[in-house]
Amino acid sequence: MNLSNKTILVTGGTGSFGKSLIDQIIKKHKGIKKLIIYSRDELKQFNLSKKYSDKKYKFLRFFIGDVRDFKRLDWALKEVDIVIHAAALKQVPAAEYNPIEAIKTNILGAQNVIQVCLEKNIKKVVALSTDKACAPINLYGATKLASDKLFVASNTSYAGGQITRFSVVRYGNVMGSRGSILPYFFSIKNKGFLPITDKRMTRFMISLEEGVDLVWEAMQDMIGGEIYVKKIPSMKVIDIAKTIAPDCKHNFVGIRPGEKLHEQMIGLEDAPYTYEYPDYYKILPQINDWDKDKKRIKNGKKVSEDFFYSSNTNDLWMTNKELKNWIDNNFIKFEQ
Repeated sequence: MNLSNKTILVTGGTGSFGKSLIDQIIKKHKGIKKLIIYSRDELKQFNLSKKYSDKKYKFLRFFIGDVRDFKRLDWALKEVDIVIHAAALKQVPAAEYNPIEAIKTNILGAQNVIQVCLEKNIKKVVALSTDKACAPINLYGATKLASDKLFVASNTSYAGGQITRFSVVRYGNVMGSRGSILPYFFSIKNKGFLPITDKRMTRFMISLEEGVDLVWEAMQDMIGGEIYVKKIPSMKVIDIAKTIAPDCKHNFVGIRPGEKLHEQMIGLEDAPYTYEYPDYYKILPQINDWDKDKKRIKNGKKVSEDFFYSSNTNDLWMTNKELKNWIDNNFIKFEQ
């Protein structure tokens, strides 16, 4: 995608996704006008600004703000072309025990982003979602499902002449991201044992780079209202543990509140509106018969009526060796 002379704002931009995005833009997208890193964490902003000096990377701007703060968002989004919405309260246990805080950030914060983008005539908005938004059983997943619905439905605004287009990207466990299972296992493996919730548990696996690539793919393809789901491999959690610490014992602790045995990214209910492409699936919105819109379908192939995309029935599986190779190449990166 050509980002020449474009201004991009990333909410939650000091997280793992934001770092990977900056790296990709430095390597692949020369000529960007401005990349605004919007987040509420002053320390992370400071640390990121030390790593990516604005003297060397003149397109970078660091903007402290919270998606809960409508006025601050309104100020930050002046003369912006593209918004990537990555801000979220995403830890499942934290959301279970602090539900109103998750609602404020993940739902009300999303609505603030949408409203300001509409008022500012932002051209394209891509929101990051999660496999936990599909058939959610925990509050985090429920708030992200609500957020997804808000972004999809907001495309109806351009019937009134608005130019802003909204789409969503959905993926699973981001390998090496802060708070995810890989760094957690690495941080405690010296104890000699690793806690395993259930030996049957599976998760989708995606790298940060693949996650960022999906955002660019969505941005290039989107008409508005699509949910993009990357084709990615699955892995058993117990195999992840064996790969990271083959000599550690396993302590089976049981499934935590709000946790699933297996994750889904596309449910049976989504199948009638889902199309397959070489690298991803696309769930089209039912509103205004957009699921039948040829401009949105393009060269997609409709999936079968009994299709669903779950981590335990996935066609793609990551081997222990493949994970080990990935860790060897990325350990320093995700430990930072």
